Amino acid sequence: MARNYIGIIASVNCSTTVCRAIAEAANRTILPHYEGIDGFVPIVHDQGCGMSSTGDGMRTLHRTLAGYTRHVNFGGVLMVGLGCEVNQLTLYGQAGAGAGKRHFNIQDAGGSRRAVENALSILKDIAAEVGTARREPISVSEIIVGLQCGGSDGLSGITANPALGVAVDLLAGAGGTAILSETSEIYGAEHLLRSRAVSEDVAVKLDGLISWWEAYVALHGASLDNNPSPGNKAGGLTTILEKSLGAAAKGGTKTLAAVYNYAEPVRSKGFVYMDTPGYDPVSATGQVAGGANILAFTTGRGSAYGCKPTPSIKLATNTPMYLKQTDDMDINCGDVLDGVTLEEKGQEIFDYLLKVRTRDIGRYRRVLGELISTLPYVASTSTNVAMESVKESW
Repeated sequence: MARNYIGIIASVNCSTTVCRAIAEAANRTILPHYEGIDGFVPIVHDQGCGMSSTGDGMRTLHRTLAGYTRHVNFGGVLMVGLGCEVNQLTLYGQAGAGAGKRHFNIQDAGGSRRAVENALSILKDIAAEVGTARREPISVSEIIVGLQCGGSDGLSGITANPALGVAVDLLAGAGGTAILSETSEIYGAEHLLRSRAVSEDVAVKLDGLISWWEAYVALHGASLDNNPSPGNKAGGLTTILEKSLGAAAKGGTKTLAAVYNYAEPVRSKGFVYMDTPGYDPVSATGQVAGGANILAFTTGRGSAYGCKPTPSIKLATNTPMYLKQTDDMDINCGDVLDGVTLEEKGQEIFDYLLKVRTRDIGRYRRVLGELISTLPYVASTSTNVAMESVKESW
């Protein structure tokens, strides 16, 4: 693991306020006693009720929450429900889970205040179980990097994205995994990925995702071939094709080994693709649920997105923005314009990913301790995937 967090996960939007209160209280009263725990993290969202108990939406919600409960950066998990929601906690099971993974309903606890008190008692047991964990060296092959770009500009496809692509090639060559996503933002460049597919089956699955998104936007009177955001335009991007070509560069040059649905567990090694929307927080959520234990996030306008339990490494595309938002940025790729080669910058990024994977707990608390991770909302996927066994999540 890269981190040893304890997650407080809401099963439904109705329990989000309590989950945040639990995490705040635990960080104040329990965390100081455990040097081996990085923090208590609330994972909240706006789903779980007012929706069908069957269908793609509920399957995706289950798959996403299951991915978070078993995430390697969570040493322990407490799941909190309200009690009357569609997404019942009984669906997730508890038998044999041990102290490290528990759940309860607010209504059963006697209300919000008592729920927080009950949670703190449970979290003390979980902390005692996982708080003695210590970092140990592991193989590079255990690294799964989610590739993201947000607040892109005209330099994204020239500096940070292709440099990250070099790092991806190094990671894949060492047996690690990199996940490219945001289907609506590879539109127009999908043929470049298709040509690298390891098999025709993988290529056809990618084609199917593009076809689904084309049909989806058409149903709503929209188009995938739309304009970039105001910030993208201000940064020098004029068409979605320019943005897509730059975004695809994050994936390097290695063979496309597999294509996954949103939040599906990533099992393959090397370079893979996951179907997600083009909205960064939702896309990153799917990658983390799929197993990403580090995010490499390129930005030209200055994204400040955090993604606990997964460190979100920011790669600046230009030097002026890097200097302006130094506290948010980790690596300046703007120096590629000054003569640093993409190979040199890619090696720097790769080395930094290894460093973050084993970074000291205390330093990480200091630098990123105040970033709050949320699960903004769960996007529907394009295929009708059977719900994986929820026992896997525990």
